[in-house]
Order: sequence, then C-alpha cells, then structure tokens
Amino acid sequence: MKVGYVRVSTIEQNEGRQMKRMKEMGIEKIYLEKSSAKDIEGRPELKNLLEFVREGDTIYVHDFSRLARSTKDLLNITEILAKKKVDLVSFKENIDTSTPTGKLMLTMIGAINEFERTNLLERQKEGIFIAKELGKYKGRKPIPFPENWETIYPSWKNREMTGVAAMKLLKLKRCTFYKLIKDWEEKENSKA
Repeated sequence: MKVGYVRVSTIEQNEGRQMKRMKEMGIEKIYLEKSSAKDIEGRPELKNLLEFVREGDTIYVHDFSRLARSTKDLLNITEILAKKKVDLVSFKENIDTSTPTGKLMLTMIGAINEFERTNLLERQKEGIFIAKELGKYKGRKPIPFPENWETIYPSWKNREMTGVAAMKLLKLKRCTFYKLIKDWEEKENSKA
C-alpha cells in the first residue's frame, strides 16, 4: 500500500503543496500532521502511521524534514520501518529505500551522524581539558554534608537505622546520600 505522511509545523501553514504531490503519486492513504514536535512522541499521526503500515507498504514524504526533525530521529524512524519491512520514499531528496542506492544513502546519513556525534564529544573533552589547565573548569561544586550528618551517619553505619530513615532525616535523595557516604569514608580513610 502507498501511504503518505504530510506535516506542517503550525496550524497556519498550508499543506497544499505536499498534498498535491501525494495525489499525483496515487497515494492511497494520507496521514496529515500539524505539529512541530521534535520526536515521534509529540506527533500522534506519525505514531498512527507507524502502527498502521505493514510489510511491503511504502511511505511517501515530501522531504525528510517533514518526517524527522533531526538525523537521529530520521535514523530511528527508518530503523522502525526496516524492522517492519516497509520502504520509504522522499520526493525532494529522491531517495527510495527499496533500492540499493537508497539504502546506501541512509547508511551514509547514519555514518555522518555518528561522526558528528563523536567529534562533538571529542571537542567537549578537549574544551574541558583546556579549561582545567587554565584553572577555569572546577567541575561540580562539592555537596556539603548536612549539619546533622555526624550523628546520623554513625547510626546508619552501625545499622541502628535504615538508609531510608537516614535519608529522610538528612533530607537527601538516595544518590546524594550514597555519594556523601563515599566522600565521608574517603575523607576518614585519608586521615588514618
């Protein structure tokens, strides 16, 4: 079955151009979305489309920007379609995933996305390293021990109270409580 997905970002925008192309291509069923949500969760018509399509169907879009808001989102959607054995055709990019060339193009988009992500993380690490050398990066500020820590910690350590009770008295979340225990014990061990 030929299934179309038409999306405009706002209610005021006109979907006429996209709808005209869908009709020219003989699309049998069209899902129309008026949303600028960044992922599948914020686009109910896209969710309905992805649930509706079956093996052998083809989804048509005007261009990839109508289907996905980012390369990561596009790759996620195409992965869902690949598992369902559903093809994807984009008019503007002239990509058809039922062809070897179309599959290659999507693979290249995925590789470029991974390359960009790796470079971003590398630049972030380099920036932190330079900032540390210049004394500008201090990391997270240490969490101060609550004033009643020295009375509650020994009670917890000696199993006189549970961790939940200690957290409640100290007004700490679980991860903060155990982070402070680690810091406290390291501090005490360094004194010994």
